[in-house]
Amino acid sequence: MTFRLRAISRDEHLAFIKDRPSASHMQVPSWGDVKPDWRAESLGWIDGTGRIVGVALVLFRPVPRLKRYLAYLPEGPVIDWYAPDLERWLEPMLAYLKTRGAFSVKMGPPVIVRRWDAGTVKDAIADPRAGRLRDVEASSCEPRAFDVADRLRRLGWQQGEVGGEDGFSAGQPRYVFQVPLAGKSLEEVQRGFNQQWRRNVKKAEKAGVKVVQGGYEDLPAFYEIYKETAERDRFIPRPLAYFQRMWTALRAEDADRMRLYLAHHEGEVLAAATMLTVGEHVWYSYGASTSRKREVQPNNAIQWRMMSDAHELGASVYDLRGITDTLEESNHLLGLLRFKVGTGGQAAEYLGEWDFPLNKLLHKALDLYMSRR
Repeated sequence: MTFRLRAISRDEHLAFIKDRPSASHMQVPSWGDVKPDWRAESLGWIDGTGRIVGVALVLFRPVPRLKRYLAYLPEGPVIDWYAPDLERWLEPMLAYLKTRGAFSVKMGPPVIVRRWDAGTVKDAIADPRAGRLRDVEASSCEPRAFDVADRLRRLGWQQGEVGGEDGFSAGQPRYVFQVPLAGKSLEEVQRGFNQQWRRNVKKAEKAGVKVVQGGYEDLPAFYEIYKETAERDRFIPRPLAYFQRMWTALRAEDADRMRLYLAHHEGEVLAAATMLTVGEHVWYSYGASTSRKREVQPNNAIQWRMMSDAHELGASVYDLRGITDTLEESNHLLGLLRFKVGTGGQAAEYLGEWDFPLNKLLHKALDLYMSRR
């Protein structure tokens, strides 16, 4: 018997997520409030007893001049991805989204395929023959993830590109870096850092760097150095209003959903970062740092404070989010990868984002539009 799908309330959605400690921050109801250009809807999979057994936050993006939508489930839906009858979950979802005017569906299964430990990534960076992380032998694999991919293809889903330049795609990152915290003391977590990281944390402490939690009123201070970071690291910054909306929406749902941290030294903010929490999963979301006083190591200080607070919250993983897949020295994102590798965690590859064209003509037109952006 297939599941029935229906719109659910925010309270129903949150109640389900509360018992699923690994759900993405992009699959909570408040994430829809962060994205005003999209129409958000919470969906629930209902079994024969009337019980909710899966949920999704769906974002609908309208197509100009047409009453048709791209339906996007970032890092979702929250279902049993390893179920042998995956079509039982996905077919009613496609049927429902079609009735809501969707011409194409994009989703990002929260399924990890492979992991590389820090030592393996470090060796790969040093090896001139290793061009991309995806070509390096993994430290561990999840065989069931390959079964999920095979099932999706058989059901007509199309896998998106591995990533654009440097392994980053237009959607969510396929490659991330995570520090496992479950079952570890903070001392054990720090012992996993490389020598440079441990030295930098001590150097920041000795120099008098103070990391504090900020409030809404501190977002402009974060934003000033975020703009500087964007120019230095060659990305387009989001507007301040985006972060203000994030703060208001996410914290209205849960006071710990979003935090802001600022690293001060002698009265000056040198680095700042946002942290997101859902259950046992904590993400380093946005980071910013000035080029001034790099020698006092504010970036290491702020990350260590966030990891420590994540540990105190009972997190099983501290997620440093996206990393480049390209390991060549000419890659301007390689320094960021080296920084994250220093935490002693693991690089992880997700299954990536998948598309289902409900209207092939409109889907093809969207692909063409996206490729020209």
